[in-house]
Amino acid sequence: MNFKIDTKENYTLLTPDSTCLDENLTAALQQKWTELSNNGPINIIVDLNKCESVSDTVMDALVQLHEMAYNEDQSLVFTDLKSELRIALSDHEYYHAINIAPTMIEAIDIIKMEVLQRDMFGDDEAFEA
Repeated sequence: MNFKIDTKENYTLLTPDSTCLDENLTAALQQKWTELSNNGPINIIVDLNKCESVSDTVMDALVQLHEMAYNEDQSLVFTDLKSELRIALSDHEYYHAINIAPTMIEAIDIIKMEVLQRDMFGDDEAFEA
């Protein structure tokens, strides 16, 4: 699976080159997250603007990836979802289990807010997404 990777100061932007959010893409996202996080904490924004369809079987994998990131004090935000993907997530009530931002600017704001919260609360308080 190919990704366009753009590293910024506070986050890394992953843009998958796939038209379907399926098992292959979610497995590739998990592998890429593991590779990137091996170098230390990382915040990731996944731009799904090319994904026009979604497999129902990937919803749990997205939640699992989200939980893996947050267990490591990292942030993960999905952005630029096409309507079919937004509808599938809301139909299965996964919309509330992962971070979804309508635009890139809002995704960046979520990352900034969560970094600030982690800095403020440190290890004393468990951070929940």
